Amino acid sequence: MPVKVTTLKLRIDIADEQETHTVNYDRLIAAVKLIFADAGYVRGEVSIAIVTDEAMHDLNRQYLQHDYPTDVLSFVLEEDSDRLDGQLIVSADYASREAPTFGWTTDDELLLYTIHGALHLVGYDDLEPELKAEMREQEKRYLAKFGLTPSYS
Repeated sequence: MPVKVTTLKLRIDIADEQETHTVNYDRLIAAVKLIFADAGYVRGEVSIAIVTDEAMHDLNRQYLQHDYPTDVLSFVLEEDSDRLDGQLIVSADYASREAPTFGWTTDDELLLYTIHGALHLVGYDDLEPELKAEMREQEKRYLAKFGLTPSYS
C-alpha cells in the first residue's frame, strides 16, 4: 500500500526589531516547524517578532491590559484542520535577564520562548496546574531536540 507523504508548507518570517542580542534564527524556525508538523498542521504562516522589553510592554498594555513586559505573546490569526497562521512575539531583553538564572544563553532562552509560544498556537495551555505540567513536558521534549535541558522544575 502506498504511503502518502505530506510536505510541510509553512512560511516563517522573522522580524528582529532589537539590536542588542544575537539570535540564531534557524533554531527558531526549526522549532516552529517541528511543533507544527507534530500537531498535524501542514500549511501555514507564522511571523516571529523579536522585540525589546519596551515594545513588549506596549503590546501587553494594548492587547492584554497588562502593565508590564512578558517573555512571549502568541496570537492565532487563522486556523482550519491542516492550516494555522499565527504570530509570536518574544522579548530579547526579557530573555537576557532570565537566561543566567537557568544557566544558558539569551539565544537558548529565546528558543524556549519560541517553543512555548508555538505550543500555545497549536493548542497547549498553561493556565491550570495539570495543563502547565503538560506544557512543560512538551517544552522539555522540544528543547531536547536542540540539545537543551531546562533547569526549571
